[in-house]
Amino acid sequence: QVQLVESGGGLVQPGGSLRLSCAASGSIFSINVMGWYRQAPGKQRELVATITGSGSTNYADSVKGRFTISRDNAKNTVWLQMNSLKPEETAVYYCNADARLRGWARFSDYWGQGTQVTVSS
Repeated sequence: QVQLVESGGGLVQPGGSLRLSCAASGSIFSINVMGWYRQAPGKQRELVATITGSGSTNYADSVKGRFTISRDNAKNTVWLQMNSLKPEETAVYYCNADARLRGWARFSDYWGQGTQVTVSS
């Protein structure tokens, strides 16, 4: 199995910044795409940003220019730097990894437990 542990959430004022971290551990052979998703109360989970092992990134239109995703393949860790945060971005942020376990032939989807981000004055 793969465990994803997020950290870095909290309360921030509108216009402020937060940096989320997610470390993957377990019997990992390789990780393809890692990403961040968020789910606000009463809404569906949505993509925030993803990054491939080679560093190609993809962002939701709403966060382009404000959020930056990065990754350390050697540490199986992904970060999300969030700047100019807005109240409507209050949500639980989830880390996701498309990972292959040692001894397994295929990749599977794994999720962290989520970290709360609250943007409020």
